[in-house]
Amino acid sequence: MKNFRLITYLFFALSSLGMADEPLDLLPVESDYYPITTIPLPEGEVIEVSGIDILPGNKVAISSRRGDIFVGEGVWSDEPRPKWTLYARGLHETLGISWKDGWLYATQRPEVTRMKDRDGDGRADVFETVADDWGINGNYHEYAFGTRHDKNGDIWVVLCLTGSGGADEKSPFRGWCMRVTEEGECIPTGYGIRSPGGIGFNHLGDVFYCDNQGPWNGSSSLKHLCPGGFQGNPTGNKYFALTDVLGPKPPEPVSGSRIEIERKRLSNLIPPPVVLPHGKVGNSPAGIEFDETNGKFGPFKNQLFVSEQTHSKVHRVFLEKINGFYQGAVFPFLEGFGSGNIVSRFAPDGSMFTGGTNRGWGSRGKSPFSFQRVNWTGKIPFEVHEMRVKPDGFELIFTQVANEKTLADVSSYTMESYTYIYQKGYGSPEVDGTVPVITQAIPGHNGKSVRLKVDGMVKGHVHELKMPGIRLKGLDHPLLHEVAYYTLNEIPSAN
Repeated sequence: MKNFRLITYLFFALSSLGMADEPLDLLPVESDYYPITTIPLPEGEVIEVSGIDILPGNKVAISSRRGDIFVGEGVWSDEPRPKWTLYARGLHETLGISWKDGWLYATQRPEVTRMKDRDGDGRADVFETVADDWGINGNYHEYAFGTRHDKNGDIWVVLCLTGSGGADEKSPFRGWCMRVTEEGECIPTGYGIRSPGGIGFNHLGDVFYCDNQGPWNGSSSLKHLCPGGFQGNPTGNKYFALTDVLGPKPPEPVSGSRIEIERKRLSNLIPPPVVLPHGKVGNSPAGIEFDETNGKFGPFKNQLFVSEQTHSKVHRVFLEKINGFYQGAVFPFLEGFGSGNIVSRFAPDGSMFTGGTNRGWGSRGKSPFSFQRVNWTGKIPFEVHEMRVKPDGFELIFTQVANEKTLADVSSYTMESYTYIYQKGYGSPEVDGTVPVITQAIPGHNGKSVRLKVDGMVKGHVHELKMPGIRLKGLDHPLLHEVAYYTLNEIPSAN
């Protein structure tokens, strides 16, 4: 009897503190919505998955950083036992593949290649160089990441600097983006790149890549590759001597400044649409895919998904365009992958394939390499679906109806802002920190949105919003992920 009274007392005591509304082990977790399935790879092979594309006949092609390409059948089942066929071997660090018109295109370190299985035995027997107008010299860090074909049939390639920080005379166009046409023309398209980890499109066909923290990159970022745009690192500007396609060599930024200040001096400088705060979001962002499944993958149609190598995660990104520039928020999405995520690819059935490696920098996922699939269970997670900037604050839109009382309570939210030093040195701590004040929270009429009035928004800063007090209507569950990081490049006018 004494034990019963003690348990009863503890229950009511916890209830009075709001801690017994839902046992912790009953709260929703990521795998309730998006379970991860591991797909066996060919036995005895080392396949650091670095490229994925869908082939006709329900087949999937995967490339390895080590230069091999395999084609798999039977990868779609709940317990996959795929049949793998070696399609090509001996390529040079393939970091992007694309199937088009019967050809498989591969972005290798020295070139874009296309290949075909002409005799039908499952192995490529025709190899053709499409373009190779950039240089390599053997440095391990001279990566080349390529997209699938864009709507014009072009492949976009981002080229890492030599040693991640240099521009060698023997390796032209390091730190540049090259656009490769189907006819084999190689067009210098953008510059100022440091150390890309992946490249892809949004649903409108605009091109984005992830650049990693380092010289002239205070933190890793998702960046917009528009023709003629400067991405921030001037090391490769020396190659303007090799082309006049983008005009004369531009002036260089001032080390120790801020992106927001240098934008006023350098007209071609494109501010990062989404800064990925180093250590908080991850350390090595990589591949980019948009949800093209039209609802088969859940409520995030057309949003971007960014692979993260070091933390073995995938993040979700909402973008909007303000005053002609992209900006938006990054949210946690899914963790627990087997290795360091490098690439992902959505499939026609609505699933998302992922692949990666823990080579070099290590990863939280302890497998040396992995190939996995993520499926949506049909349950809708309680998340912030969109975070939009307003002239006087932000608007949050949710995937489900929230408890209106928690939406209206300003104590449900906390916000801080910060930026990074724009400098020649490696990376930056968070600097210029402020604490914007949320003065009012106005729920929308349907319970799926809230307007936050904010005093002290800072242009050029990351605005880190935490929402520990928000609850789902009826079940009293918290948000599955309660943090968002919004990069505020532009503030819209009141009219």
